[in-house]
Amino acid sequence: MIRLTELRLPLEHSEEALREAVLTRLNIPSEALKSFKIARRGYDARKRGHIVLVYSIDCDVTDEASVLAAHEADQHVRSTPDTTYHLPQATLPEGMPRPVVIGAGPCGIMAALTLAQAGLKPIIIERGKEVRARTVDTFALWRKSVLTPESNVQFGEGGAGTFSDGKLYSGVSDPRNLGRRVIEEFVRAGAPEEILYVSKPHIGTFRLVTMVMFIREEIERLGGEYRFETRVDGFDMEGEGAERRLRGLRLSTGEALPAERVILAVGHSARDTFEMLRDANVAMDAKPFSIGVRIEHPQSVIDTARFGSYAGNDLLGAADYKLVHHASNGRAVYSFCMCPGGQVVAATSEIGQVVTNGMSQYSRAERNANSGIVVEVTPEKDFPNDVLAGVELQRKWEKAAFVAGGGDYRAPAQRVGDFLAGRPSTTLGDVVPSYQPGVTPTDLTLCLPDFVSDAIREALPRFERKLKGFSMDDAVMTGVETRTSSPIRLQRDRDGQSPTLRGLFPAGEGAGYAGGILSAGIDGIRTAEWLAASL
Repeated sequence: MIRLTELRLPLEHSEEALREAVLTRLNIPSEALKSFKIARRGYDARKRGHIVLVYSIDCDVTDEASVLAAHEADQHVRSTPDTTYHLPQATLPEGMPRPVVIGAGPCGIMAALTLAQAGLKPIIIERGKEVRARTVDTFALWRKSVLTPESNVQFGEGGAGTFSDGKLYSGVSDPRNLGRRVIEEFVRAGAPEEILYVSKPHIGTFRLVTMVMFIREEIERLGGEYRFETRVDGFDMEGEGAERRLRGLRLSTGEALPAERVILAVGHSARDTFEMLRDANVAMDAKPFSIGVRIEHPQSVIDTARFGSYAGNDLLGAADYKLVHHASNGRAVYSFCMCPGGQVVAATSEIGQVVTNGMSQYSRAERNANSGIVVEVTPEKDFPNDVLAGVELQRKWEKAAFVAGGGDYRAPAQRVGDFLAGRPSTTLGDVVPSYQPGVTPTDLTLCLPDFVSDAIREALPRFERKLKGFSMDDAVMTGVETRTSSPIRLQRDRDGQSPTLRGLFPAGEGAGYAGGILSAGIDGIRTAEWLAASL
């Protein structure tokens, strides 16, 4: 097969035009093209009046060698890469306990699936509930202001990614095409096949729920075992220094579980687990993350700003955006986890705190677009004293948001016009905030560091220059967005293990090695391979 890239056609081209473009680019007669399929489809909307579709096409031709030779100088005509995944080969030594995966988010799921497919029958430990029961608890916070600390947006089967836009694209380096394997497994679990070729694939919350259940059933069919509502509270270890090894886990159920190979795939909000790891002298470092707000606009405003007269085109769908501004106070301000046609959701996991996040369904058909507008914070500048000081910084502003919102899990909110003018909001305008269980108009500077407020206030007019309507007076900002990434990174060596606790394999977003569903899944596969190699 030949991979043809950067094939550009008008947005509303005919089906036959794609075949003709392939023939023209390869300079071959029609009978020489046996078949072709779309490997990737994106769009270039830099010129609103001239949006084009950009394709990568896999072509089956009669004389592949001659075609490749004729286009040797063309970097956009190459052999189709082999993306076949080969499972790790490993056998559990007699008498060794089964491998354990802690956490059933995207990283843990893909790690457990890889181990199960390799015949290693992993045990998966998840502090939260299975995904259906977890959904009931999550809706209880959104609809009734009732928080279940162990079952919410952050904790439970599927991880934080379950209640998100379900984005499946990432900027991480992926030379082995492990991201392709993640997406293929998701399609096998029920995701739409289009995620195999669209440039910015997404799934949406409701589809993620059923996919997570399918993958669980597959892992169990292969001999894996799930233990829900079970938290890891400690380690059993032996040896000292570089020779210290993991021998077992102490569970919240009171059980001591023998374990010598453990993938730690907790999410970025497992704060008590971070404390347990610190107390066990597992090597970790404080790392940067970001703090800010969620901003909402009518989706129609974003569509028009991005696509002009093409707004509403089915192939383009609901428009997204990616924005960044380097503020005069030395901080970067950027859009984060943009959710077209979605809603802002309550994402706290601790009592007496307010946290926001964004979510969309597959249709992306809700009235508002939302995105985090966040500002970087760093250990060097903002929390230098302790490895877990970033956690305390998050908690400080989440508690302030709880108070500013009224003390009942409503979130503090402010019109953009009021925020820019430096005055509290007393009412809201035409943009109706989607956050449940509701918002309280107020002054967001009450629950943000001054440097964050200053940087966002400077950035909004700059973003307006890129997207007309972005700083409209009635756009709504809701606080606070603090769980952008893990505030710590667990150290791991070249074979994926903790240098201070052999047999422990830190992985995924909570360990500081991923940021989103796809990169977490990639890291889960890679970590499962490391575990298998250690056997």
